[in-house]
Amino acid sequence: MSYLSWKEEKIADFSDENISRMYNNGFVFTRIGRGVMNQTRSVRIDLSKFELSSENRRILKKVKEIEMKEVDIPYFGYSWEVGKTGKDFYESREADFSANKIKELITDPESNFNSLLNYSDVGYAICYENKEIIHYSYPFYDLEKSGKDMGLGMMIKAIVWAKEKRLKYIYLGSLQRPSDTYKLQFEGLEWFYGKGWRSDLEGAKEVLGR
Repeated sequence: MSYLSWKEEKIADFSDENISRMYNNGFVFTRIGRGVMNQTRSVRIDLSKFELSSENRRILKKVKEIEMKEVDIPYFGYSWEVGKTGKDFYESREADFSANKIKELITDPESNFNSLLNYSDVGYAICYENKEIIHYSYPFYDLEKSGKDMGLGMMIKAIVWAKEKRLKYIYLGSLQRPSDTYKLQFEGLEWFYGKGWRSDLEGAKEVLGR
């Protein structure tokens, strides 16, 4: 599974302001190496405009017993089970993401990511967060212990939590394949088209080939 990338840059300035600026220009942190960011068809939600839809609420009811908490990266509670959960999850999606790489991203002080969302020790999302934005990145969960709505439920919980924290944006990865249409259901959604941000859903559906 290849990742859509128009441009790659390696930053040396890790200030909140510079990283927020890079995200605003369509770049996102990667797992490639320290400071490496790719420009892509990024997706974000303007949290000032986000409100839960009836469908969002329906999904949240299905994961109501799952509690989300944030822990810092480096994550000192790492165990091999966490890495195996991620490896198995991404293998099921035909993606190459080793347990060692997952361990590196959440335990290395030099990781591009600084926040781990823990969903009742069943699911996780590796994130970058500052005082203005959060990048919800690399989610995974136990396929045997989770229901079919776990992935979407995790994302919605993160969006609600980010809004409650009064962050400005939550970034949700990119639009690059037809299966990404589930990201288009959220109020306040914007997508980067190479030169700026758009909010039209029909345009997003068109680039996804739907």
